[in-house]
Amino acid sequence: MAATEATVEATFREVYGRALGTLIRLTGDISTAEDAVQDAFEIAVVRWKSDGIPANPAGWVITTARNRAIDHKRRSARGRELERIAEREELKDEPMPTIDDGALEDDRLRLIFTCCHPALRREHQVALTLRLLGGLSVEEIAQAFLVSETAMARRIGRAKFKISAANIPYRVPTDADLPSRLAPVLTVLYLIYHAGNEVPNEGVSLRTEAIRLTRSLVALMPDEAEAAGLLALILLNESRVDARTSEGPVILLQDQDRSRWDRELIAEGHAIVRACIRRDQPGIYQLQAAIQAVHCNAPNMEATDWDQIVVLYDHLYSLSPSPVYLLNRSIALIEAEGPAAAIAQIDGIAQQLDGFYPLHLARATAYQRHGDDVEALVSFRRALELAPSPHDREYLQSQIDQLSAA
Repeated sequence: MAATEATVEATFREVYGRALGTLIRLTGDISTAEDAVQDAFEIAVVRWKSDGIPANPAGWVITTARNRAIDHKRRSARGRELERIAEREELKDEPMPTIDDGALEDDRLRLIFTCCHPALRREHQVALTLRLLGGLSVEEIAQAFLVSETAMARRIGRAKFKISAANIPYRVPTDADLPSRLAPVLTVLYLIYHAGNEVPNEGVSLRTEAIRLTRSLVALMPDEAEAAGLLALILLNESRVDARTSEGPVILLQDQDRSRWDRELIAEGHAIVRACIRRDQPGIYQLQAAIQAVHCNAPNMEATDWDQIVVLYDHLYSLSPSPVYLLNRSIALIEAEGPAAAIAQIDGIAQQLDGFYPLHLARATAYQRHGDDVEALVSFRRALELAPSPHDREYLQSQIDQLSAA
């Protein structure tokens, strides 16, 4: 049965990272593997549209790409080695030998840890993950991060060069190294989601890729509780996107229409959080997911268990003593103990986070609730200077106008 172009592209993107991971292992070169997989995609667009999606699309792509890689490197020593591999495995231009799913998953894990190796700069990790694992084009990634296509191509090129020059190993870390090496992977996936969350309407593709890649990581590493916690955190955040955004300013939690929350995502997020609790291996992503689960569990703001949220932030801060977590705790304190307690905590960390827009927004909100409109105005104006998006600035300006008029 014939397939549409959209179906072909969606299927190919789904298998891109798996195929590329295997081709990198076979060819030993990222650029050669990319070219081969891209050639396979061009062939797939034609054949799959007329013949339908094959039963094993990943195997089809790998077989076709591997043959293309052999063709490209036929004259080199590595090419002759690949030819011998092909002869040994009796590869043919037409699909399809059986390809072991376990080997494919191992290759994808290797690729994840290579893209997020600590020797690479964070922005390079993000760009490389989207390109090699997500299958996004350089143009798509550039548009998502508001840089030129040329600049993004250079960024990705530098990351590949660093991998080659530094002889970064293409492997899954040992058990001893895994905890420290997993942290950058989770950070990169969360940064990808957060980048899409900053521009909700335009950032759908980034959020979709972050969710898809995080699901893949959880499937690949089911024993890693923090990977599951990150997935729950992202899903619970995503469940409220439609209610949080509109054509105007961002809609705050207490003002959101909860009928627009995605109940399926909330149910899945809650189930993951409950499973994490049963594991009793708390981590920063699991605790942040638990906090979001409390928010999503409440039918209205009055029913939110703010005391529980404060306790969860205490636990989170004990694991990772970041002033940002104290700031978020202070926002919960406004509801749990009143604005005076929140003001004391916010002012205690104000110097550390002076250039952080959310601090001044939280301070303005606390002083406004406390009845001190003068201090609230000071903080709203400072927040306006630092606000990153037009929607944020529109909301802040409306608050300043209301207080000034009053």
